[in-house]
Amino acid sequence: MRIATWNVNSIRTRFGRVVDWLVREDIDVLAMQEIKCRPEQFPIAAFEQAGYSVEIHGLNQWNGVAIASRHEMTDVAREFDGMPGFGKPVKGQEAVQGFGPNELPHEARALGVTVGDLRLWSLYVPNGRSLDDPHFAYKLAWLEALREDTRAWLDEDPQLPLALMGDWNIAPLETDMADPSFRPGASTHVSPEERSMFASFETLLTDVVRPIVPEGYTFWDYQAGKFPKNQGMRIDFILGSPAFADAVTGASIERDERKGDAPSDHVPVVCDIDVDLLGGTFDDDDDRPMVF
Repeated sequence: MRIATWNVNSIRTRFGRVVDWLVREDIDVLAMQEIKCRPEQFPIAAFEQAGYSVEIHGLNQWNGVAIASRHEMTDVAREFDGMPGFGKPVKGQEAVQGFGPNELPHEARALGVTVGDLRLWSLYVPNGRSLDDPHFAYKLAWLEALREDTRAWLDEDPQLPLALMGDWNIAPLETDMADPSFRPGASTHVSPEERSMFASFETLLTDVVRPIVPEGYTFWDYQAGKFPKNQGMRIDFILGSPAFADAVTGASIERDERKGDAPSDHVPVVCDIDVDLLGGTFDDDDDRPMVF
């Protein structure tokens, strides 16, 4: 079973490329971030024709997360307990947006589903903007709430095969940052507070890709020729619980997807799962049409 995460940076712009990649690489489940659309604007038909169902959480032209799967998705959640909000309500979306414990409206940044025995989350962690911006405090509070929920989920079920996947907007190691515009002590993504927060997740979960792919970036800014210069950063991750990590048999960072016509500025991150090691059930007798 192949599971992946990809910040697609506007699904309406790139759905053809995303679907082609899903089919070509035989991906079972894809967590997407920055879909930048409402559910009714999502190009669902292209995914369904390729054999995927889609769960979507988007409120406007910003943010947004989705999950495409060949397998049934259940227990859909569009927020986690304690998730703080930020900014003002989206006009016309107040009923579906919800509010955090800080009484500010939720953004479309988290989507959880169950696939077989797997509990999977697509996450678009707040950027932070700058160290003195209110968005930075929001980012840390958002991550703290997610960490405490993660701890509660695993306390309740230590054998839960859980994966938190997505754009974390943190480069946790010095070797994860080659973009000269980000400087420790002066920029988000590399601040001690963010790196410490990321490390606190690794007391509960494992980065299942790094042991297999120790080097490589997942994002290159469009500006200043940063991709050909390889001035990238590693900010997209799949963090898995012990039960999930024990079933991982392979992983990759799909660098070539940053090439070609109209790429996202992020690339997919993939892990392979041996479902027999999970002891769960997955329906392989799927008769939905596939497009090749």
